[in-house]
Amino acid sequence: MTTSHDDSPLVSVAGLREALASARPPVLLDVRWQLGGPPGIEDYAAGHLPGAGFVALDTDLAAPAGPPGRGGRHPLPDPEELGAALRRLGVRADRPVVVYDGATSLAAARAWWLLRWAGHPDVRVLDGGFAAWQAAGLPVTTEVETPEPGDFKPVPGQLPTVDGDGAAALARTGLLLDARAGERYRGETEPIDPRAGHVPGALSAPTTENVGPDGRFRPAAELAERFRALGAAERETAVYCGSGVTAAHQILALAVAGLPAALYPGSWSEWSSDESRPVAVTGQPG
Repeated sequence: MTTSHDDSPLVSVAGLREALASARPPVLLDVRWQLGGPPGIEDYAAGHLPGAGFVALDTDLAAPAGPPGRGGRHPLPDPEELGAALRRLGVRADRPVVVYDGATSLAAARAWWLLRWAGHPDVRVLDGGFAAWQAAGLPVTTEVETPEPGDFKPVPGQLPTVDGDGAAALARTGLLLDARAGERYRGETEPIDPRAGHVPGALSAPTTENVGPDGRFRPAAELAERFRALGAAERETAVYCGSGVTAAHQILALAVAGLPAALYPGSWSEWSSDESRPVAVTGQPG
């Protein structure tokens, strides 16, 4: 598949158009979702890429929210249930997959990460999402196709994760990045989770800085410069956010830059609901 650059986890609109016309077209997954926004299925029903199937982030790409201190708001899904949902959408182990959302790839990155974590070998994110496809004047449809069932069976654990203890350890000895907005990191506001602030020792690195105004990712060299300045090239790195969704976007941006990182799936929603966990409300440490 033609990507934005060699070995990139992204695919451009032009690259996707070429791939769809090939003898081995990718399976398309629409993952439009916004925290607190209307259900993405409404956007999908109003128009989507031809042949794309809809994935519900809250139910297909996450298990039900865990109890306080365990799992957070978007725990990783049960592998069997994830596999059943993906097979229903036609996902096969031997066929590429392209995921997209509205524009910024915040939701699509969760699907990308989960498919890679589950062992799928060829997954890309459409850079700029549905907005970029529309801006190129390419066709959309309201028709919903029923694909031939796929055969993909998840083998979880193919991408690294850390739990709360692992995140705390990396905040001391490696690099723990907080992907939320700066004001949430600093503890100035907390609209969702039980306590404001951040994991002590974590560094602020908002995901909004990964993309430009059009929702497309910044060039790989710029992303590499950003993350190297934070120390990602020298230290073992993990990322958290509110509930493990935007943190996947950070890991995707790191992958574009050629840098590995682990995900803390429970993220701040898990950490802040555990009263035994300390909370910091200052700026960057040091």
